[in-house]
This record gives sequence, structure tokens and C-alpha cells, in this order.
Amino acid sequence: MSLPLSPPLAPQLARSRDALPEGENWAYEPKWDGFRAIAFVDGDAVTLLSRGGKELERYFPELTFPAGRYVLDGEIVIDAVSIEQGGGTGLGGDRGQDPQDFNALSQRIHPAASRIERLSGEIPARYIAFDLLARDDEALLETPYGERRAALEAHLGGGSGIDFGGSIVHLTPSVATPAEAEPWLRDTEGVVAKELDAPYLPGARKGMVKVKRQRTIDAVVVGWRPGKEEGTVGSLILGLYTPEGELRVVGHTSGFKAAEKRSLVDTLAPYASGATGSADPSRWRSDKELEWVGLRPELVIEVSFDQVSAGRIRHGAKVLRWRDDKPPAECVVEQLDA
Repeated sequence: MSLPLSPPLAPQLARSRDALPEGENWAYEPKWDGFRAIAFVDGDAVTLLSRGGKELERYFPELTFPAGRYVLDGEIVIDAVSIEQGGGTGLGGDRGQDPQDFNALSQRIHPAASRIERLSGEIPARYIAFDLLARDDEALLETPYGERRAALEAHLGGGSGIDFGGSIVHLTPSVATPAEAEPWLRDTEGVVAKELDAPYLPGARKGMVKVKRQRTIDAVVVGWRPGKEEGTVGSLILGLYTPEGELRVVGHTSGFKAAEKRSLVDTLAPYASGATGSADPSRWRSDKELEWVGLRPELVIEVSFDQVSAGRIRHGAKVLRWRDDKPPAECVVEQLDA
């Protein structure tokens, strides 16, 4: 490639915060639940690299980019609801608030070309652009973000996206105040705030912050896993009831302090069901063998989390409080869709 920036290029990252920063020097965008990807376009040739430098273009053949010489930073997403694509309709209105299906996206990383081709037609992905890193012979890494955003809008025709060969490169929405961004904290994965005068710093957590959408559920504690230290609890296994009355494992919660890890062993002992094992086929964890100790479904705990995929909490949940007042039977899977 003859671009002013050559792959691989580490994307700029965001620091986590509990609240949105305020001030005139910030812009706010929705946080997407997909694969971060930098697109290097040189003529008709496209190299699409993941955050870790993995080439992605073979897994998403439906993604096409207008011919030219430029580098985009963005996200590959698959919408959880079926939406008609076309005509450059972009992300205006309700479109920007559609949830994404990370599980469907993950299924695309597969060695079988036939599977990829089939899924690309059944559940097509789209590319959401949120930064322009180079155009023609000019690298824009030192250019302040506010100017890069204006250049990106101009590059995408001043609208929300370019329709090219049946695929649309979308422009992520951007607003100027926390109040305008607040709905994204309720309806999307969260908000990314960017300093308008910040350069693009590959691999650095500077000039950007993220505030994730926090959700809560009440879950049944169906078991626990031992911690690394003898005589401690490493994590609690969480379950929710299906409409058929089945108690289904949906994730885990950990992050306890050292004293809590030791005291929980005694707290949970009276509720032991007598069932123990490792690498249980219930998918408590299927990637490596882990011990578990089963509990009678009598304890309820309130936890917070930010992402769900295929009916399971993607990352460890955070304990908020024990719910002695909540009947286990009321801990239902519908909470994950709320």
C-alpha cells in the first residue's frame, strides 16, 4: 500500500469513567458492541485489521468501501434486529439506538468460507466509522479530533453514510453535550467522549473516555468456584429461571476482597447441594476445567453488568447487594432483555 499510514496500527483507546466529562472541549458518541477495526483503503484494495492486528476482510465479504486512499477507524457490528439497508439512510433517528448482536458477530470468525458466505447474506454486518486517520498523502494523527471529525463528515459526503455496492459505510452520531448523550447510556452500550483538541494516539488511553451502560438483575446463586488461595471463594455462579421453570446459568460474579473470599466459604456452606465437579456440561465454563460447588437455589443476589451475548453475561458481574427479600422464583431470564 502507498498510504501515509501503513498497517498494522494500534487503535487509540478510552479510559473508563463512572460519569460523562463536561465542558466545551468534548464531543460524545454512542459506544458500539462490535469488533474495533481500522480500514486501510488504497484504490480498490482494502485491509481491515482488528484491534489485535488480525485481518478481518475475509470474514466480512459484504463490507465494501468506496475506492480512494484513506484510513478509517471504526467498528464492525451486526444489528440484533433486521433492518433494511440501502439508500444512504445511515444512523439517523432510531437507527443509532438499535442493539447489536455480538454473538452473531463472533460466529463470523470461522475457517469455512461457505459458512461465512451464507451468514454474510443472512445477517450482514455494517461498518461504523468514527475517525479519519489519513486521506490521500496526508496522515491526520496529529490533527485535533474536532478537525478530524469534520474531515470524516466531508469524506462521507456530509451525511450519515455512503452507499457503495450495496454496503454502507456509516458515520457514527456525535453530539456536543452530556444531556444529548444521556439517552445512549440507557439505550446503547454506553458513551465514548472525545477531547476536541486531542491528537490520535495509537495504543494510548488518552484523549478519550468511555462510560458503559450499567444494568442490574436479581439472580439466584446456584454455585461457586474456589479461589486460587485455599479455603476461599473465587466467584459465584449465577442462574435465572426460564419461562419453563428451568434454572439456567447466565454468568458469574467475582472481584471479592480477600476477607470476603474467606468468609463466603462459611456463608455458603449451609446451602451446599452436595453436587460438585469440573468442566460441567452446563457450560459454567467450557474453555477450561474449573471446579464448582453446587448450591440449593435459595440465595438471591443483585448484580450489575454491561453486556449480554447469547443469553449470558459476557463479562463478570459486580455484586451490589444480597436480596433476602426476593424469592428465587422471581429471578427470571426476561431481566436480561429489559
